[in-house]
Amino acid sequence: MGAAEDLTIIDQQEAALRFRSFNSETAWRLGNAMRARLIASEAGGTIEIEVAGQLLFACTTPGATPGQADWIRRKRNTVRRFARSSYAVGRILERDGQTMEGRHGLQLADFAAHGGGFPIVLEGTGAVGSAIVSGLPQRDDHGLVVSAVAEVLNLRVPMLD
Repeated sequence: MGAAEDLTIIDQQEAALRFRSFNSETAWRLGNAMRARLIASEAGGTIEIEVAGQLLFACTTPGATPGQADWIRRKRNTVRRFARSSYAVGRILERDGQTMEGRHGLQLADFAAHGGGFPIVLEGTGAVGSAIVSGLPQRDDHGLVVSAVAEVLNLRVPMLD
């Protein structure tokens, strides 16, 4: 599937996956749904959920590496900057034949246009935070977050192949 086809699906995911409210209890449910998926994948990884700069959930699974924390930070910066999933940003850049530095003047040391960061969006408000995972290939990181958010919201959304 090409970038344009992926973006059609990602746009649908981002439009549908919106919360009426989000608090520490919601973060706990979402974080545990993400953790269960990461453990089932048998991959070591790192998870973070934050709202308005406040850390609400963080964990690692066996086999996580220290470098994943930096991937989390860079994906978080991307989600905050664009209010989009980090994978959407990456697929847009790929579709357009551009880079984060070339198009936006952003340093790769601080921003990652790779899958795994997803905005926490409140209905009627907009993006207020992010749910992020690092540990799987980027497309799988994206799918893990999307499926967990959909589970918590009790919604079905199209998934990338």
